[in-house]
Amino acid sequence: FNKDFERYAQNLKDSAKLEDFGLFLSKTIGKIGDRHSSIRDYEIKDTLFLPFIYAPDDNKVLVLKRNEDKKLALLNVQFPYLKKINGIPTETFIKQILPDEVTAPKQAYFTKAVRELRDIQKIYTVLNKPLPKQINLTLTDSSFKNDTVLVVTPVNRTKRSIYWDDEFERKYALTKEEDYNKKETISQLFDIKNQIGYIQIPSMVGKEDAPLLFDKLNSFMIAMQNDSKALIIDVRNNGGGTRDITYELAKYLVHPDSIYVVNVTKQRAPIPLSEEFKESLHNRNLFSLAELDKVEQEIATSFLKTFKPMYNLDDKKYSEYYFGLLNGKKLAQQSYYYNKPVYILINEKSFSAASVFVAVFKGIKNIKIVGTTTDGSSGNSERFELPNSNLRLKISTMVSFQKDGKILDGYGTEPDLKIERDINQILWKNDTQLEKLRKLILAKITNQTPE
Repeated sequence: FNKDFERYAQNLKDSAKLEDFGLFLSKTIGKIGDRHSSIRDYEIKDTLFLPFIYAPDDNKVLVLKRNEDKKLALLNVQFPYLKKINGIPTETFIKQILPDEVTAPKQAYFTKAVRELRDIQKIYTVLNKPLPKQINLTLTDSSFKNDTVLVVTPVNRTKRSIYWDDEFERKYALTKEEDYNKKETISQLFDIKNQIGYIQIPSMVGKEDAPLLFDKLNSFMIAMQNDSKALIIDVRNNGGGTRDITYELAKYLVHPDSIYVVNVTKQRAPIPLSEEFKESLHNRNLFSLAELDKVEQEIATSFLKTFKPMYNLDDKKYSEYYFGLLNGKKLAQQSYYYNKPVYILINEKSFSAASVFVAVFKGIKNIKIVGTTTDGSSGNSERFELPNSNLRLKISTMVSFQKDGKILDGYGTEPDLKIERDINQILWKNDTQLEKLRKLILAKITNQTPE
């Protein structure tokens, strides 16, 4: 990406359009792989849209509509899939339209790009092409051998369709952080059925902002001690927030005799780190080796002997390692150990602190990760404003490693058991992933074979 900046500077004239400069920065910074980065305060034309709704179905694109009763349905039952856009294969087209997301995990990128096919004027601006007055959509059948062509005219904002989302995500799409401190919201997030507990976490809200949610979380876990035989924690479509919920649940999920290194980070900053940076890391439950107790130091030192990070970072630019640990002995003082199977349900829209949550608990005894690979990211971002353009930038300053040495950004965390959406879930008929998982768990706890 450094060469991109050099080329841009060489070709720069006396002035540049803010839109063009913003797009250039967005594309270039996207190559870095920082999933938290963003460029703000520049506008892209976004007033014309493709009709219909576009949904991901494995590696294919479904074209949907809404019926009179607002339910989703296939636009064309015989030809449900989008094969080409103006003669360009959909797969090729999709790879070009989100340059700022190009390093996202494959499924996370695909889902986001498919949803945003609707925003056709914005896409053509990104592609630096004029928007045609009409768009040819080639629809195909399930074999991808028989096609039909639909000629459409972009529609204005008043006629545009919704983005596709899972129905359970739409339920909380407009929920604000303070709403998670209201009993009417909280009560919908907890359930127990057939001795299987269920906790839905739509957002990684902080303890200070939602103390009632944390009270309910603890009272529910106490009830689960005798009333359940397994637990599902659902962080699908969770866009992140803080790590508070991670450490609140860790009180119940980590054996008292265990200490785990669950996250290893390095902070980019002037060395030695300022107190401000240290506090920022501490707020994420990250501590230097010297800040750990003697037993924790031994565990961390032993961990580093076999730890193989994918990047060897310059010690002059980056701090020493800061460790995220789960110390079962310390955690046990606050609660009890839930010694039954725990299943964390994830998908490609589990992002930021939600993806950290998943990475932290992966590989811990009694815990299985289920669903599809997360959209991993962890960055400790800083914000600043460019003096001449007044564009606002957000860029990460921390490199966050998973236990296997991979960073979160661009890789995410893979499930132990893969369960994908099916057509019924895509069409909002039911939550297939959750239902399949419940059936698998029920079969295990009743010693039956699932159908």
